[in-house]
Amino acid sequence: MLAELAGLGEGVDGGPGSTPWYWWVIGFGGQIIFSSRFFVQWIASERAKQSVVPISFWWLSISGGLLSLCYAVYRMDPVFIMGQVTGTMIYARNLALIRQTRRKAAGG
Repeated sequence: MLAELAGLGEGVDGGPGSTPWYWWVIGFGGQIIFSSRFFVQWIASERAKQSVVPISFWWLSISGGLLSLCYAVYRMDPVFIMGQVTGTMIYARNLALIRQTRRKAAGG
């Protein structure tokens, strides 16, 4: 009974018994990758002695966001889906702007 109240019982939506293990890996993997971007940004800023956002921040953002989006679609959670779609578009746009700036700087 205590396990069911905690949401851990078999057949409880979101419980370990109702979600295949690989979706847990995808969901947690996305969150770990997404969260790691903050450590990358922090370390880069400390090294530069100023606030910087390295390109790896955006790659981690889009990778973690897409994995989280896959999990959100599996869960059919419209709030989570909307947040991940919006974020992923912003991360992709930042990567496109970085590429555009680098091309201009290279003379192309």
